[in-house]
Amino acid sequence: MLENLTDILNTKLNERTAAGNLRKLQHENALYDFSSNDYLGFARSPELKESISAELEKHPLTLLGATGSRLLSGNTAFAEQLEKELAIIHQAENGLIFNSGYTANLALFSSVPQKNDTIIYDELIHASVIDGSRLSLAKRLKFKHNDPEDLEKKIRLSTGQCFVAVESVYSMEGDLADLLQIAAVCRDLNAHLIVDEAHAFGVWGTGLVDLLKLHQHVFARLVTFGKALGLHGAIILGSNLLKDYLINFARPFIYSTATPFSQLLAIKIAYERLLSRPEDQLRLRDKSSLLKAHMPSQDKLISSLNPSAIQCIYPGDNARVLRFAAKLQKQGFDVRAIRSPTVPAGKERLRICLHLHNSDEEILALCDQFHQLTHTHYAK
Repeated sequence: MLENLTDILNTKLNERTAAGNLRKLQHENALYDFSSNDYLGFARSPELKESISAELEKHPLTLLGATGSRLLSGNTAFAEQLEKELAIIHQAENGLIFNSGYTANLALFSSVPQKNDTIIYDELIHASVIDGSRLSLAKRLKFKHNDPEDLEKKIRLSTGQCFVAVESVYSMEGDLADLLQIAAVCRDLNAHLIVDEAHAFGVWGTGLVDLLKLHQHVFARLVTFGKALGLHGAIILGSNLLKDYLINFARPFIYSTATPFSQLLAIKIAYERLLSRPEDQLRLRDKSSLLKAHMPSQDKLISSLNPSAIQCIYPGDNARVLRFAAKLQKQGFDVRAIRSPTVPAGKERLRICLHLHNSDEEILALCDQFHQLTHTHYAK
């Protein structure tokens, strides 16, 4: 007799509750923001909002929605021109816009690698790469986090075309990929490097590939618009051939309603703002340095000391990170617990995102709260 579906679903949720990792949606709040990906404050910028609204008024005949996929009624000359302009900024041949970074990775990894090919990804790669790889017919391998030597070993085990996937800044760790060494390994062993720039773009120039001038050594890049640009969507950058291939074989592109004109226009204007204000990124790094300089010492509380805008605090297991997060939120700081299975068991952490809209006073007050929490924890 088949088990009741309601019982199956409840059992799975109860198991997650017992393990202390049940996920729940949360409403917006008035706490100091140390959790969002809005690194440069674009999502809350009155000036950017006004610029977008003013520009939209110049296009009164545009539709509210795209009305269909790009292959049906949803394509526009504006979208194609924007893709070319963004490709020029990133020194790529061309690009293809997707509705999100998740669907972009899903499209790329599910369609390009073929049967008997191999996808090798960093063990801490984003879930979208893993899910896209599962949809392909390729063999899948993972290498030790940010370890070029282990990557080389895995490439030597590969068959067919070999695709290597890394994040330039890891979303849950906040550390930077060793892109120079990884690119060298891929070049020497004829592997195709794919770099997800979601959390580097806008924080480290227009991405680490651009910063390190690795364009000729990268097969494809993903740049998202939902982090530093404060908007939505993503673009896959690569060759003209890659773009044509994705248009023909990437199911998330073929069967999705296109991005509406209003969002495409917002992307164009946000890029212009980003490129005109390079000093914002220096200010953001200063804020990250301020936090690191005033946190408890490593013998009291382990923290990541990353060069990026993402810092991680490791107070213990799921129960402890939840307790720390609850106390910080009670004091007015929106710091979230990142629990297993989102991160590996034993690597649960508080993930702190720094933003331009975080004042120095807010950052120092947050550091003071960590000193108090650490003192209370060790006093027990």
